Amino acid sequence: QVQLVESGGGLVQAGGSLRLSCAASASGSTFSRFATGWFRQAPGKEREFVAAISWSGGRTYYADSVKGRFTISRDNAKNTVYLQMNSLKPEDTAVYYCAAESSANWYPARARDPVWYDYWGQGTQVTVSS
Repeated sequence: QVQLVESGGGLVQAGGSLRLSCAASASGSTFSRFATGWFRQAPGKEREFVAAISWSGGRTYYADSVKGRFTISRDNAKNTVYLQMNSLKPEDTAVYYCAAESSANWYPARARDPVWYDYWGQGTQVTVSS
């Protein structure tokens, strides 16, 4: 069982930055063995993939809409995954969720699909004003 708690959301002006954190607690398992993704959902829209990172941190994937602006990273010693968001745009406004899954067979298409993730946080609101 893994519990995920996001933090770091807030209100920022366009062009600004935020860093989201996803803190994990894992009973009976090791969070460092979980691939982790960030997804977001804006009002009236479907949940969409933002970024994902392998359990070791050696592989990362990004949505085209955030590539070059967002960076995902992890510190397994702290059981935490981060999403550094720079050059924020109003269209980045959404609730951001982190999610984790423990499959050994992790590949780009799977990383981008929320159906494969077993554990989800409660979300943190990011609002970017123009």
